[in-house]
Amino acid sequence: MAHSMTGFGRSEKFFDSRRYSVEIKSVNSRFCDVNIRMPKVFNFADARIRKLISDTLVRGKVDVFISFDDDTEGSSEVIVNTSLVKAYSDAVANIASLTGRADDVNASRLAIFPDVLTTRQGQVDEDQIYSELEQTAIEALQGMQEMRAVEGANLAADIIGKIGELETLRDEIDVRAPKVVEEYKTRLSDRIDELLADNNKAFYDEARLAAEVAVFADKCAIDEELKRLLSHFSQGRRILTEDALVGKKMDFLIQEINRETNTIGSKANDLEITNRVLLMKNIIEAMREQIQNLV
Repeated sequence: MAHSMTGFGRSEKFFDSRRYSVEIKSVNSRFCDVNIRMPKVFNFADARIRKLISDTLVRGKVDVFISFDDDTEGSSEVIVNTSLVKAYSDAVANIASLTGRADDVNASRLAIFPDVLTTRQGQVDEDQIYSELEQTAIEALQGMQEMRAVEGANLAADIIGKIGELETLRDEIDVRAPKVVEEYKTRLSDRIDELLADNNKAFYDEARLAAEVAVFADKCAIDEELKRLLSHFSQGRRILTEDALVGKKMDFLIQEINRETNTIGSKANDLEITNRVLLMKNIIEAMREQIQNLV
């Protein structure tokens, strides 16, 4: 089943007094590029979280936002920089002495001076908080995968519709192709009739006309290209219904479809076929953009 690389998933879970929130969003990318923003308390789990996400999503530029609140008693510590407090206090006292003003800086004022107070995470059970974070991340990933599946199904349906449009144009070219040679033969014969007087026609070799037509027919023969296009269209429909990764397969296939279409255009020697080839190329380009968003 086709999946889009565009998606969003979010989960929030509570475990006792701990709250975890994970938001994941992704857009198309050739590879799996994971960017994570999370509190420092989870630094130990960075590699494990990245692997969980990349194994699940496979491709896409993925942004992950993790937030964490822990109201457990002792979960946070406030550290006083005692040497810095003393230095600030001495400096304030010195300023008061130099200016003759009262030293009215109390402890509350000193506490808000830069770097006097810092906080740090208390001791945590890494196995426990990773397990809880993992459950939250998996739930967010499931939501994203559901969205990517819906988007992928819509993309696949639209691409299959465009394959049908290409097939219609291909069939019209197939009907037109034999007429190109017949019309060339008629034009060539009419031109010979104009150039040769009646008394000279007896000396014209009809085999030469047949040879000219045969050379033209060989140059503009597109039977093989038309057959390969039918095969590519059938393969494309099959790939888009597979329960597997389809993006890279379809990317390769659209290149092959484009190549066969270009060859038909270069051989055509016919305005009607050329017009249909131009329509096909427009459809192929639209398909190419859609396929870039498939996993």
